Amino acid sequence: MEKENIETTTFSLLTADAVPEEADCLLIYSPQSDISEKEKDMLAEYVAGGGKLLVMAGPLEEGSLTNLYSLLEDYGIAANEGVVVEGDRNYYAFQMPYVLLPDLGSSEITDPLLEASYYVFMPISLGLTIGENPTEATITPLMTTSDSAFSKIAGYSLDTYEKEEGDIDGPFTLGVSIEEGEGEIVWFTSSYFLDDMYNAYSSGANVDTGMNALSSLIGQSEAVAIRSKSLNYNYLSISESAASTLKVVMIGIFPLAYLGIGIAVILLRRSKQNEAV
Repeated sequence: MEKENIETTTFSLLTADAVPEEADCLLIYSPQSDISEKEKDMLAEYVAGGGKLLVMAGPLEEGSLTNLYSLLEDYGIAANEGVVVEGDRNYYAFQMPYVLLPDLGSSEITDPLLEASYYVFMPISLGLTIGENPTEATITPLMTTSDSAFSKIAGYSLDTYEKEEGDIDGPFTLGVSIEEGEGEIVWFTSSYFLDDMYNAYSSGANVDTGMNALSSLIGQSEAVAIRSKSLNYNYLSISESAASTLKVVMIGIFPLAYLGIGIAVILLRRSKQNEAV
């Protein structure tokens, strides 16, 4: 595959009157504070005019991203309060119900991952609920939780993974694509899924997802793919349920089976010795 050549430019919404016309795509990654209403209107106008927006924003330890997430409300998509926790062990990893392994929906961005049977790790995510769309935009869920997922409204202050009164029932969408005319938004609800640790655990699938989204937005469809992997890591990504099953098999069933075979062999030998006598 040819090397991807993507030029980047940094600018501040605070000092700009509009997004630069030469911008092929605008990226908002792991914001730590909310944007203003003026900046929100600027982004909405940019997308309505055919602009491309890629957002990776999860829940904050303090405060909220009310104005930023109001961009999604224009399309009938609600951002739920709190941190998503999975109730189904097939949908999380490392005995951590907030390290999510969502189902991938079919799209240009995710199809290469589905074909290669890759998992994407979504840690500390905010849950989206797709409601009635008041616009003519096409909305495509890219990642979804199980029906057993719920959002802990305690957020970073949670002290139990059990569902409590006030927590919000799922299922949730963790990644979504919105196409409105020439404009397009791709939104992921975790600020951490591109971190080196989670990308290593996914064997590079997390970065592939982000790069596929960016390549799709800027019109480089030929660059949407599974990229070459570093030889520095090679992890087997499995769900917590599969991990528990493997533990039972490796620690319990196999040793007992070998013990049973050993006892059977000894008894058979003794039986033959007695017959010989």
